[in-house]
Amino acid sequence: MLRTMPSSTSWGLLLLAGLCCLVPSLLAEDAQETDTSKHNQELPDGHKIAPNLANFALSLYRELAHESNTTNIFFSPVSISTAFAMLSLGTKGSTQTQILKGLEFNITEIKEAEIHDSFQHLLQSLNRPDNKLQLTTGNGLFIQNGLKLVEKFLEEVKNHYHSEAISVNFVDSEEAKKVINSYVEKGTQGKIVDLVKDLDKDTVFALVNYIFFKGKWEKPFDAEETKEADFHVDKSTTVKVPMMNRLGMFDVHHCSTLASWVLLMDYQGNATAIFILPDDGQMQHMEQTLTKELISKFLSNRHTRSANLHFPKLSISGTYDLKAVLSRLGITQVFSNEADLTGVTEDAPLKLNKAVHKAVLTLDERGTEAAGATFLEAIPMSVPPEVTFNRPFTIIIYDRHTQSPLFVGRVVNPTQ
Repeated sequence: MLRTMPSSTSWGLLLLAGLCCLVPSLLAEDAQETDTSKHNQELPDGHKIAPNLANFALSLYRELAHESNTTNIFFSPVSISTAFAMLSLGTKGSTQTQILKGLEFNITEIKEAEIHDSFQHLLQSLNRPDNKLQLTTGNGLFIQNGLKLVEKFLEEVKNHYHSEAISVNFVDSEEAKKVINSYVEKGTQGKIVDLVKDLDKDTVFALVNYIFFKGKWEKPFDAEETKEADFHVDKSTTVKVPMMNRLGMFDVHHCSTLASWVLLMDYQGNATAIFILPDDGQMQHMEQTLTKELISKFLSNRHTRSANLHFPKLSISGTYDLKAVLSRLGITQVFSNEADLTGVTEDAPLKLNKAVHKAVLTLDERGTEAAGATFLEAIPMSVPPEVTFNRPFTIIIYDRHTQSPLFVGRVVNPTQ
């Protein structure tokens, strides 16, 4: 039986926020086709929070970019926001205000209930069966056997975030680790294994969110055209990468505001990848100048032109201790002894002692699937520009249906 602890010490809460993958779909069986007719009605409520998600995505990207200009970045703003919004259901007072403000919500403009309703619609929309774009998100609550959670919290987490509650024995930390890791491994179709390396002895509650995405390019590359080429990490470092190549019609233009090439490539289904390649020495300028308004403009003004595109095949990942980075966005109290998580349990004081995020990205000729394919299209007889992604660039993967940024990243070294 769990005894109530003195209020000077808090029990630990582990948050695994947004364990996400974009992976080759040959590595997992394709999902069975499902009748989607009843899921296709518009879900406009999911759009309400799209501007907040975009602002949060750019704020977090800038914080990570500020930490280091020499490392790859890759994370899922949708996943991290979902996990913390879900946690906020169990918080009160300034702990809750800080979380929602840190996620870029202005609670004088949008009611708390509206935020959770919007997340519910967003998750329904992202998870609707679509055999072209396979996207799955999931949430799990792992609770110490015998710990009594507030009924309202359990109900709201289940209703709004489709989360299941799983009882575990955190006293046996090896067993608890195994249960959580196998849940994550199953949800990410084996792409993220052994995520939890160690569990704090005080942990009584873990919250897990994951996102898994498999997509195919509308216009694939030909694997036979992929050749080894140089990628310039910085002025003094060059690495060899397999460089894909295709001469064809692309939505690509040079944006003078960002001093960058901007390339949009569609996945089959509702996702679009935006690749931003800054001119030499302009990465910091681009990162400081990029706004959600510019991104919206790129997505709404689509124009194709012929181009000879060279793009690296790559696989990168990002693993983050969110405590450090989110505290710089003003989310601090939930990690401290002042945390008010009485909406989760009244058995004893709780604080969030760990929040982990991991994301994995693989890009190849088929998109996120390795398979041979031939694609032919008519090209005008003008001389096309050469657009070569052979130096650091930024990636944003958007879901067009909900207008939400699923993934954001920066490729500094594709071999890391």
